[in-house]
Amino acid sequence: MIDSKSVLSVILARAGSKRLRRKNTLPLAGKPLVVWTIEAGLKSKCVDRLVVSSEDQEILDISKKAGAETVRRPLELATDEASSFSAIEHVIKTIDEDFDFTVLLQPTSPLRNETHIDEAFELLVQ
Repeated sequence: MIDSKSVLSVILARAGSKRLRRKNTLPLAGKPLVVWTIEAGLKSKCVDRLVVSSEDQEILDISKKAGAETVRRPLELATDEASSFSAIEHVIKTIDEDFDFTVLLQPTSPLRNETHIDEAFELLVQ
């Protein structure tokens, strides 16, 4: 929560990738790529709820083990043509809880940490 505003963080992590197959499960410095983003979101003082959306059971299992909530994404929302907006909308409808802010944290940005997330929200509130 920031400035009395609730924050939902969504991580979209599908199995398909055009260039690097199953990149979200591949290790980076000893952890699957998606775990870096989960840990940053969970450590953020602004994020109230963090949900990983994926159509892939391995990604969902890795995410749960790392402490994230998970939502199974329908296959039609996990294609190259599907929009991030439609996948986020699916998460929001599935969890059935209202938040003031929804933030998309990309698993392909592993160098972003909780400080970056918190600073971004502080700027938003200002």
